[in-house]
Amino acid sequence: MGLQERARGSAGGPRGGGRTSFRTSVAVLPMDLVGFGYAALVTFGSILGYKRRGGIPSLIAGLFVGFLAAYGAYRVSNDKRDVKLSLFTAFFLATIMGVRFKRSKKIMPAGLVAGLSLLMILRLVFLLL
Repeated sequence: MGLQERARGSAGGPRGGGRTSFRTSVAVLPMDLVGFGYAALVTFGSILGYKRRGGIPSLIAGLFVGFLAAYGAYRVSNDKRDVKLSLFTAFFLATIMGVRFKRSKKIMPAGLVAGLSLLMILRLVFLLL
């Protein structure tokens, strides 16, 4: 049966007659690649910030938050509805970096991380819908 015949709904469908219906499928990634990318960006940013400024507490906090974001992405990869840890991490970073951006008015790095964290929150909320 050709594509045009299927689109018209020809007889002889899977249940012995009537119209056949198409299910549209969206490509689903087996892993939360966006979440892992976000975690890698946070981790890389903390290492880069340490190289430029030399702040050990900032490095430790950045690596810890990057680890939490990666673990949250791992959990979302296993269950699309398990977004609590990822949502908490993104909300935490959006709050901290948003306050820093408001004080310093510098896009890099506080404004960028705050904006990406807000986009991550939006994405995670859409995963719940």
